[in-house]
Amino acid sequence: MMRFPPTLSPGSPTRLGACWDGLGVNFAVFSANAQQVDLCIFDPRDRREIARFRLPEYTDEIWHGYLPDAEPGLLYGFRAFGPYDPANGHRFNPHKLLIDPYARKLTGPISWSDTQFGYRLHSPRADLSFDRRDSAPSMPKCIVVNDAYEWEDDILPRVPWADTVIMEAHVRGLTMLRAMERNPRPGTFQALGAPQMIAHLHQLGVTTLELLPIQCFAPERYLIERGLTNYWGYNTLAFFVPHAGYLASGSPHELRAAIRRLHKAGIEVVMDVVYNHTCEGSELGPTLCYRGLDNATYYSLVPGDERHLINDTGCGNTLNLSHPRVLQMVLDSLRYWANEFHIDGFRFDLAPVLGREPYGFDQGSGFFDAIIQDPVLSTRKLIAEPWDPGPGGYQFGNFPPGFAEWNDRFRDTTRRFWRGDGQQQGDIAARIAGSGDLLDRRGRRPWSSVNLITAHDGFTLEDVVSYAERHNEANGEDGQDGSADNNSANWGVEGPTDDPAILELRARVQRAMMATLMFSHGTPMLLAGDEFGQTQNGNNNTYCQDNPTSWLDWHRAATPQGRLMTAFVARLAALRRAHPSLRAARYMHGRHRPIPDIPDIGWFGHDGAPMGVEQWNDETFHLLGVRRASNGADGTLDMTYMLLNPGASDVSARLPGPEGQWTLLLDTTQPEREPETLGADRHDITVPAHGLVLLAFMPGGDNAGEDAE
Repeated sequence: MMRFPPTLSPGSPTRLGACWDGLGVNFAVFSANAQQVDLCIFDPRDRREIARFRLPEYTDEIWHGYLPDAEPGLLYGFRAFGPYDPANGHRFNPHKLLIDPYARKLTGPISWSDTQFGYRLHSPRADLSFDRRDSAPSMPKCIVVNDAYEWEDDILPRVPWADTVIMEAHVRGLTMLRAMERNPRPGTFQALGAPQMIAHLHQLGVTTLELLPIQCFAPERYLIERGLTNYWGYNTLAFFVPHAGYLASGSPHELRAAIRRLHKAGIEVVMDVVYNHTCEGSELGPTLCYRGLDNATYYSLVPGDERHLINDTGCGNTLNLSHPRVLQMVLDSLRYWANEFHIDGFRFDLAPVLGREPYGFDQGSGFFDAIIQDPVLSTRKLIAEPWDPGPGGYQFGNFPPGFAEWNDRFRDTTRRFWRGDGQQQGDIAARIAGSGDLLDRRGRRPWSSVNLITAHDGFTLEDVVSYAERHNEANGEDGQDGSADNNSANWGVEGPTDDPAILELRARVQRAMMATLMFSHGTPMLLAGDEFGQTQNGNNNTYCQDNPTSWLDWHRAATPQGRLMTAFVARLAALRRAHPSLRAARYMHGRHRPIPDIPDIGWFGHDGAPMGVEQWNDETFHLLGVRRASNGADGTLDMTYMLLNPGASDVSARLPGPEGQWTLLLDTTQPEREPETLGADRHDITVPAHGLVLLAFMPGGDNAGEDAE
């Protein structure tokens, strides 16, 4: 056992956390309002406290000290002394062991206990009371680590945004039921990087894997008591720690190895990160880390009523990113994942919170300014979820250049259009064109719109066409959780059916929506499992379902229907890659002409004539045609014509100019139909009910690459 000195030496305040330098460990932790901070050392075998030191120095609000001869593997935690004065926002309680905000590894998950609360639960004075019980026995301990890892020739794929196809997936849900060679442990990073998973992503044309939270998170106590858990992970405990539940052996190197394998296959890894709140909840929540170190600084408090926390997140608390040290922690965490794990990008949960200053949301907030100027972070993919429950919480289109944004307008319009709702043609046209009506400013590109039909939060694609209502009874919230407005339809029967006509219609609508997603300008995002008909049985809020409700059912992928849909999605991705007009790098407004008299984008009715005002406003109008043209890098012309018919009857449509030969590339109602070159004298085509067709123009003459502007 290590022999400890009587006191710590001063150490340095310049690097926060526990930093091993080969001769010992420097400890540094921020607290503006603490009066004393103690370092507690624990036995690695029975995890009892074996030494306690007062951090001897306080420099620029950083408490710090140095423990010589300490090595990686050392178990530790903090205790903070100061006023317990909830009315003024202070909740110091030295009886509570605190996690280091910069901890890189923990001994395990939280074991919930009443002792973790700074006040006496069930006291009539609620959080104004004071609890003197030691929480250490029920708290995970921090572990000093050495982050050294041999990355060898790992290179970030840096897939251009215009070529990016995202799949959103849950580490556990994606791999839990997938049988694979070499037996990687299901539900872990080992399985994520397995050859079979990579082959599946390659088959689909996925370039970028967006993972639900993999930072250490804690399930809410009330869920555990109900036999459920926080499956999604939007409840962060430690911002620098990989979630232990996804590690087969406990080593963070498993994640590094998975990322290295994915990078070698050309696939990027984007993390969904939650920097808007923590798992400590409201003022009635536990004291685990930030609350005990400096509640009044780490969290936003209600002005004039500092006992209570601002709850812009709907999760009980809001991190105070207006404070430079809290902002520094977030930026240090992001850089840590980028540098030490080679993460390719970040999707920011409830991103308006991150840009909300005391006066409101500001796209020039300190957080956004810091990210955009950062030499590391600014080179990564940055994706915002542009809404939150707070005031002015819907900010789609208002994020600064450099950020892409989840596009819920695309999701809702696409669902309504293919459901057959009236007067959707104007909105679906704007979404197909990359939502330039909302995003085309300050030099932003179409990729700024992350187009989605489904995501973890809501129905799967199979359920969008199978359920008109949510069915969330298993969540134990009387079925009232999750959105009641899903823009879905069951097409005649709620839930499963054996009716072949309904099954065929549902499959048609799914394929049409998927084709709309893949052939629209912007960045397409698939939900893992939609490519083979994954269902959650009508549950549109599976945040607490760590079971087959959420785990991908790979048996469905092996069915004839599953194989057909998987091959269809792969075909869509291949067509998108082959045709630059389907993935434009710049917004098309009909002003640029790749060839004389042909604008880069145009909209047409069934008669092949440009859409008029009456057609745009016609409530009964359905068929919509969009012709797009662009020049490739070598100057060659690429022109496609896409027709969408959400109606219940086939429609004969005339092809617009120019004169020439068209090739029918895809008919979503006949997914296995081979491409067919139409005769030069063919000027019309039948667009089947609930179907989408895509054609490519075969140019002739010498003017194919000219620019008439």
